[in-house]
Amino acid sequence: MADIVTNPKAHRDYHILETIEAGIALKGTEVKALRAGQAQLTEAYATVENDELWLCNAHIPEYSHGNVHNHDPRARRKLLVHKAQIRKLAEQARLKGHALIPLSFYWKNGKVKVALAVGKGKTQIDKREELKRRQIEREMQQATRRRFADPQGR
Repeated sequence: MADIVTNPKAHRDYHILETIEAGIALKGTEVKALRAGQAQLTEAYATVENDELWLCNAHIPEYSHGNVHNHDPRARRKLLVHKAQIRKLAEQARLKGHALIPLSFYWKNGKVKVALAVGKGKTQIDKREELKRRQIEREMQQATRRRFADPQGR
C-alpha cells in the first residue's frame, strides 16, 4: 500500500483516537489526477449527512489531459463505509472538540482508499508539550550517538 498523499496537519492538530479505512467514489479524471500524485488534504474533513459520509474540502486538481468533462477540484466526494460504521462515527464526531479527518489517500488492490480518523483537537498547550518532548528525545538521541561514536568519551 503506497500513500498517494497524506495530511500533514492531522497528527499535529489532533489526537487521533480511532482510524478506519473507507472507499471513495471518484470520477475517471480524479483517479488519473491521483495516479499523477496530485492531491491535497490539508483542509479536508468528513461529515455525516442523511446517513451518508462525505469528504469535503479535499483538493484533487483537474487532470492535465482532461477535456470539458473534467471534475470540480473541490467537489464533495462520497465515502463508502458500512451504515453501522457511519452511525458510530457520527456519534463520536458529535462530541465537543471531535472531528472526522482524512489522514491519507492510498492504493489498495487497484482502488483508492481513504484512511479516516476520529480526532480530538489539540490545544496550544498540548502542541507545545509535544514539541518539547520531541526536542528532548532528539537531544537524547544525539547525545547517545556522540557517546557511541567516540568510545573514549571525548
